[in-house]
Amino acid sequence: MIAQLHGIVRRLVNVIHRRLSDHQFFILSSILVGLSSGFAAIALKYFVHAIGTRVSYYSTNYQEFFLFSLFPLIGIAVTVLFCRYIFKNPLKKGSAEIVYSIAKKSSVLPSEHMYSHLVTSALTVGFGGSTGLESPIVSAGSAIGSNYARTYHLSYKQRTILLACGAAAGIAAVFNSPIAGVLFAIEVLLTEITLSAFTPLIISAACGALLSKIILDEDVILSFSLQQPFDYHNIFFYILLGVLAGLVSLYYARTFTYIERRIEPIKNPLIKIALGGFILSILLILFPTLFGEGYESIKLLSQLKPDELFKNSILLPLLSSQTALIIFLGALVFLKVIAAAITLASGGNGGNFGPSLFTGAYLGFVFARVINLSGVSQIPEANFTLVAMAGILSGVFYAPLTSIFLIAEITGGYELIIPLMIVSAISYTVVRYFEPLSMEAKKLNVKMKLSVEDRDKYLLSKLDLNQLLETNFSTVQETDSLRMLVKVISTSKRNTFPVINEKGELTGLIYLDDIRDVIFKSELYDSVKVKDLKTKPDAIIHYSLSLHEILKMFDKTNQWNLPVVENNQYKGFVSKSSILSKYREELLKSV
Repeated sequence: MIAQLHGIVRRLVNVIHRRLSDHQFFILSSILVGLSSGFAAIALKYFVHAIGTRVSYYSTNYQEFFLFSLFPLIGIAVTVLFCRYIFKNPLKKGSAEIVYSIAKKSSVLPSEHMYSHLVTSALTVGFGGSTGLESPIVSAGSAIGSNYARTYHLSYKQRTILLACGAAAGIAAVFNSPIAGVLFAIEVLLTEITLSAFTPLIISAACGALLSKIILDEDVILSFSLQQPFDYHNIFFYILLGVLAGLVSLYYARTFTYIERRIEPIKNPLIKIALGGFILSILLILFPTLFGEGYESIKLLSQLKPDELFKNSILLPLLSSQTALIIFLGALVFLKVIAAAITLASGGNGGNFGPSLFTGAYLGFVFARVINLSGVSQIPEANFTLVAMAGILSGVFYAPLTSIFLIAEITGGYELIIPLMIVSAISYTVVRYFEPLSMEAKKLNVKMKLSVEDRDKYLLSKLDLNQLLETNFSTVQETDSLRMLVKVISTSKRNTFPVINEKGELTGLIYLDDIRDVIFKSELYDSVKVKDLKTKPDAIIHYSLSLHEILKMFDKTNQWNLPVVENNQYKGFVSKSSILSKYREELLKSV
């Protein structure tokens, strides 16, 4: 049934394609991708909401709550089973994988990512995994855009833009925030952006947000109503909050990475699931608000109802004073990242978007409550709760514009735009002082062997060394005579000759200009050997080097051709001109 419906839709789109110009069809494509990705995001939110509602039935009293605390373990276990036996492959999570596909795989994402991320994240978060849905939604939306473009044979540039359109529509649908969706695609996914990409991105994000507005209930999405306007007298406290947000973001990134590295070496999936589930169960018994995304608890904080957050916790009898309440709320600022890291590292699927907002909300509320109780000043706790969310999101994702406009949109206006800009900018500056790259950028840096912050480096990283390899250089053995060398020279179109030994290892080079006076002395043909004429290469290229590093080697040696070696075996040559030629092609594609 689904296959038949897909076939009908595909034939209909093909008919329309033939009747439209390329530009018109591309705009239509951005609408279709936006609607598809937005609908996928909405379906995921409803699915998770439905699972969470039924699971929460067991959280009404202490006895049932112990059973309730085991549900995250079940969700992680089922997620791992789905990945292993249904989808057959481990899921590639995070925006780093998407950007890597843009750079190295021509913006091609596996078709199963259109649904595998949705199913697994729904199971993880619905059963209480302490992570967010936005990263899986971005992955699914990107896969929808990529595979749509492949189906209708669109160009690499169009495929890349539609990939970003899917991600933008997903974010826009989840938060009903089209501007944040567009900015997320630009700041996080598209490290290079042109004016031609803005129109389809805006259209797709608008389609996703429109679906959200029509379909999603208010209790499913994260939305707030401002209770107090911005007061410029509180600027000092917003600046201080920005610094704190930057430091907490730094803690978030380093703690998350540390936990991932400690759990990753565990090869047995059963041990991983049991370990992660057991720790999450303990955390949930003590801090029930760590269940799932935690957006409901954020709403309670913004409504200034923190007392309701611990009603099912065994720690409730200890929270009889404001001091105790602040201590436990402050602990959640640091525990959320631990819970999120354990959820993902032990096999669950999700992302850091939701946990970042959670951490920021608790930081902002605790900060404001402490200031108010100290008597130093009276500041609006709800406003600081919301603004700190943008601060942590900016510090974790290195996406200040997305953070600013996301909170501005979900609060229904731009009343807080000035403190949002201040806190986001300061947080971003502080965390970048200590960590130049975000968590996702570090992962991408490892995969691509360089940073994508620099446009030239990024474009060079898209080139494949194997495709630049030139193998039409005639080799000679170091034991060959000058006579044999002259014979090889007579049939070669190159003026450089790699010298190898019996194992195929490169031992030197012979340049025609260096031996021109010798090759005409026939009396030396049998007495002089190749090993007597070879010279040491100025530099040798290894596959572990990036093309940016290789170009530096060319500049340093003033050579135009350098030999390539892998595992000591001679493979061929790479020329500087071919790298620059391919670079120009990539540069033209990106315009």
